[in-house]
Amino acid sequence: MIKNLKAIVIGGSSGIGKALVEILLENNYTVGLSGIERDDLNYLSEKYPNNLTINYIDCSMENCSRELQGLADYLGEVDLIVFTAGIGKLKNSPGYKVENDANKLNVLGFTEIADWSYTYFESRKHGHFVAITSMAGLIGFRTNAAYTACKGYQKNYMEALRQRANKSKHPIYVTDIRCGYVETEFSKDLNTFWISKPAKAARQIFSSIRRKKSLSYVSKRWRVLAILLAFIPSWLKGKF
Repeated sequence: MIKNLKAIVIGGSSGIGKALVEILLENNYTVGLSGIERDDLNYLSEKYPNNLTINYIDCSMENCSRELQGLADYLGEVDLIVFTAGIGKLKNSPGYKVENDANKLNVLGFTEIADWSYTYFESRKHGHFVAITSMAGLIGFRTNAAYTACKGYQKNYMEALRQRANKSKHPIYVTDIRCGYVETEFSKDLNTFWISKPAKAARQIFSSIRRKKSLSYVSKRWRVLAILLAFIPSWLKGKF
């Protein structure tokens, strides 16, 4: 059993985030859950009445970190912050308005939360920031240009934060979780391969968190594709 630690999971009210919240609670974490989906969370509240706090925060809104600060203050000293929130279309780009609405969360909201989280841990001289990015950030794709672009942004931002953490004299850790396809509401219309159940993905994510890995692929088999993509020339990627 892991000693009692405190975590905030952003986007923890559905999908991978909710599955990860369950695992954290099972492992004696006190969890602050934030999200906008109103999935049934009563069973978790009833099972862990003293270890779960739910606060609905819309990270696409400017200054969302103020509400996050309030949640952190309520919990006390937070050891782990996980950003799992994300929206976008994986098929058939829907045009500027819809894609830019997604960017408000995937780029602007992510940046505010990531910057606030690292600064929070820096001020306390310890902590662990984790973001669920995506395999989609490794290559642009014609049917979801904005989504792949913003995931590429997140990937590079996490690398920059990791450099800062490595230069720090304090135990601050940054973990980039690059997910492939996971069976959620977000991907329900996809007919694709290598798709994982949220519970399986969450178990692998938790394993990476415990080991404080810098980079992890979920599921693990996606690492093979990541290596292959690194060697594909630009002219060939342009034909995808």
